[in-house]
Amino acid sequence: MKYLIVGLGNIGPEYMGTRHNVSFRVVNALADETGNPFTDERYGAISRVRVKNKQLILLKPNTFMNLSGHAVRYWLQKENIPVANLLVVADDLALPFGTLRLKPKGSDAGHNGLKNIQELLGTQEYCRLRFGIGSNFPHGRQVEYVLGRFDPDEMEQMPEKLKRAVEIVKSFCLAGVQLTMNQYNNK
Repeated sequence: MKYLIVGLGNIGPEYMGTRHNVSFRVVNALADETGNPFTDERYGAISRVRVKNKQLILLKPNTFMNLSGHAVRYWLQKENIPVANLLVVADDLALPFGTLRLKPKGSDAGHNGLKNIQELLGTQEYCRLRFGIGSNFPHGRQVEYVLGRFDPDEMEQMPEKLKRAVEIVKSFCLAGVQLTMNQYNNK
């Protein structure tokens, strides 16, 4: 059984390490854990990993955040993966830093990457793992904040948060969205 795990972010050195690219860190951590590097392919960087009897296609779109739906739609079709086996990892301003929330569906909540995926797939019915980046910015400074870097305290906590996010991704593929939500969302 195949799964498409998408980390949303922006390509280019100026975006590396920004809050908006925290989802790239999540899929990188899973690829690193399994020893499967990313290769540049159509619409993004791909890593193919196995978790027990499941095949996971990890995708970091190279279409920039606001056009992520093109890459997601392409890889779902190319690999013949049902939308039920799609998990999109996205940053979330509404959650405190490091808070992880798995959801089986939902609105884009103002996230342009999720909005484009919803438009191109024609549905909100796909799973997403939201990684909290907090909202510690003055009014009108949201763009600067999401395109800014994590502070030293957050970076110190990052390995633990990424480890937990990888656990959630693997559980999603092995146990399903409901059991994974029950196990991880309230902790």
